[in-house]
Amino acid sequence: MPTNNNDRNTTEIIEDEEIIEDDGQLTGEDLIEEGAFSREIQPLERSLPNNLTILPIFQKPVFPGVPLPMTFSGEDTINAIREAIEKENSYIGLVLARPTGENGDTELHQVGTIFQILRYAPVGQNVLQVIGQGIGRFVKQKALYVKPHIKWEVEYRHNLNAKPSPEMKAYLLAISSELKELLKLNPLFKEQINLVVSQLNYEAPGLTMDVISTLLTADSDRLQELLETFDLFDRANLLLRLIKEEVEVAKIQQKIQTEIDTQVNKQQKEFFLRQQLSAIKKELGIEKEESETEIDKVEKKLEGKKLSEEAQKVVDEELEKLKTLNAQSPEFAVTRNYIELIADLPWGVFSDDNKDLKKARQVLDHDHYGLKDVKALILEFLAAVIKRGSIGGSIICLVGPPGVGKTSIGQSIADALGRKFFRFSVGGMRDEAEIKGHRRTYIGAMPGKLIQALKRVAVSNPVIMLDEIDKIGVSYQGDPASALLEVLDPAQNASFLDHYLDIPYDLSKVLFVTTANQLDTIPEPLLDRMEVIRLSGYILEEKVQIAKQYLIPRQLKEHGFKEKDIKFSDDAIALIADKYAREAGVRNLEKQIRKIVRKATMKSAEEGQKTFTINAKDIEAYLGKPVFTTEKLYPEPIAGVVLGLAYTAFGGATLYIEAASISKKGGGLKLTGQLGNVMQESAEIAYSYIRSLLSTQEPPITFFDDNAVHLHVPAGATPKDGPSAGVTMALALYSLATNRPIKDGLAMTGELTLTGKVLPIGGVKEKTIAARRVGIQELIFPIDNKKDFEELPDYIREGLKVHFADYFQDVLQVAYGKRNGKK
Repeated sequence: MPTNNNDRNTTEIIEDEEIIEDDGQLTGEDLIEEGAFSREIQPLERSLPNNLTILPIFQKPVFPGVPLPMTFSGEDTINAIREAIEKENSYIGLVLARPTGENGDTELHQVGTIFQILRYAPVGQNVLQVIGQGIGRFVKQKALYVKPHIKWEVEYRHNLNAKPSPEMKAYLLAISSELKELLKLNPLFKEQINLVVSQLNYEAPGLTMDVISTLLTADSDRLQELLETFDLFDRANLLLRLIKEEVEVAKIQQKIQTEIDTQVNKQQKEFFLRQQLSAIKKELGIEKEESETEIDKVEKKLEGKKLSEEAQKVVDEELEKLKTLNAQSPEFAVTRNYIELIADLPWGVFSDDNKDLKKARQVLDHDHYGLKDVKALILEFLAAVIKRGSIGGSIICLVGPPGVGKTSIGQSIADALGRKFFRFSVGGMRDEAEIKGHRRTYIGAMPGKLIQALKRVAVSNPVIMLDEIDKIGVSYQGDPASALLEVLDPAQNASFLDHYLDIPYDLSKVLFVTTANQLDTIPEPLLDRMEVIRLSGYILEEKVQIAKQYLIPRQLKEHGFKEKDIKFSDDAIALIADKYAREAGVRNLEKQIRKIVRKATMKSAEEGQKTFTINAKDIEAYLGKPVFTTEKLYPEPIAGVVLGLAYTAFGGATLYIEAASISKKGGGLKLTGQLGNVMQESAEIAYSYIRSLLSTQEPPITFFDDNAVHLHVPAGATPKDGPSAGVTMALALYSLATNRPIKDGLAMTGELTLTGKVLPIGGVKEKTIAARRVGIQELIFPIDNKKDFEELPDYIREGLKVHFADYFQDVLQVAYGKRNGKK
């Protein structure tokens, strides 16, 4: 009958536990000593009730013939027991409940044991302890009711009193033999098994088997099966199998226990032997205490180190402190780690610099193609370092778009000087402790990155690269950029103080190289300490040579090809660089080459093709449709549209300025294209200047009095800012107002004032490269940038027609072939 496990009254079988009662209640041991196992069971036919109060039990079934102490709890259960004692001669039915699902529901088996209560005593609120004895088996006939407690009509099943056959005696002897075997393996049952074996009654095999069944530790379902087996031969067979299983389990337990004991004994033996050996060595002076050994190791590390006076003083104090500490104390480990860090630092250890500039030039030329101006600046810097024998307070900052080789140039600088190289990124760093370390009072404290770098390279004059310095962060944990001021300041880094080390360390011999994509986000005090070297990017011809000399050989090696296996034509490389990887650097170019080599690898594996020749006509099959078709939006010049040149963190770029008019009395200006504040001001200056310029011409042009102007800079999703588009905006407005397109193939840049003066701009090299990349051959720069253009390499200036404007009228003369209006 299903019952709910959450609401059920608890019935607990307590085996071999003493039940204490104030008025002299019997215990389980009392029953055994009185020989309750051998007492005669009254015939089942004698006055047993046909209707029984049923109590569920949940651990294992109760067998007839065995006295048991039990505990019952729950108000309904206690009331049912009291009613059974008063009205039913202390008889109750005990039935095993089994779970029927995961929600805790249970149901009762159909076979149970009639149980007679001999003594009882309350031991708490709604808790009753009883001592009773199983009388016999019963089978449920029907349920009479379930509330307030369960009542069944039952039929009793009893053992026949016929004289046992020889076969049954054989079963009992086999059971007795297995019990003795179990006794040898599991001495916990010694008392009970000895008692059962000594009182085996061949004349009452059913009772004997029930008593033995009580001792088994099998699953409750197996024991219930035994309870429900009414045929004595079947019961004997099942009982024998269960005992054999118990014996096998006991053997496995004994084996496991033996293995564990052997292992433990071995470990204990080794421990005692080591302790004895250690004691003997100490007596002979061969071995020291653990703390003394650790101190000796630290002192050995410190031998030969050229510590500063302050560092030596701190080490002496910490060593004295270490000698007084127990080796097992946490403070011992903290102090030892601190002294070991001091010992591991390269105090006074320097690598010899390469003083051969020719070799330095060879290293730079071998590692990088082009960048002649950058290499010249680096060689000048290295020459000064070699001449004076020290860094002299110079910190290099390599600035350029992604993929131009900033990080690899840092490695080449180290190779050219013959110094060790260490790089770590400060991009996104928000905790100044990563630069200056944690104080030792914190759990898990560590020195900063710089001290860790010196420990790793084991010299005091390495080249340390601080990557992505323009992306350093700020948070409540501190400002790492401010912490770097001390590191990169030549007047301070000779006595750099790390919070963990807490001893000044000389960083003046370290050559620091930083990298950035742009300078705008670097704090001014930090930028002031660095010597900026710009890497502007590569033109198409340079990319072709870089791919041939560096990128393609590297990808062939990575994919297991020889150089002769895959050949790229120059036209194919140029097409990849122009149509699929047009950015300033070569990182995306290498990705495209990798994609081609990877597809060739797959072809080689599937089709067995050994050699490949990649021509321009094959590129689309490998890489798909071109990513970049052209940056030229308009095939023919249009009034109000002018092409400008811009400088971004990703290098130079071309930028269209579009102007359109809307009929409106009084005019007006509307700006779109995510323009920054500076660019908006440039647009307003250009609008005011052009309106003023046209109003003074003969005859005056009143276009702006009758039309509102909308100025747009595509693409609209890209934020833009800067003053260098002033000239371009002014020319777009002039072209719109006069309805005259400018000449084709012209691009320009320059800042404009209200008087029409063209001011200089930055990024001349990047903007020139951007113009060459899209096929623009004629440029306008401010006249003050003439020297910047003339310093560009010949291969960048080659084929370009460049005009230099002092005033806006110079721009008009280039755009239209004549001067207009006044200056």
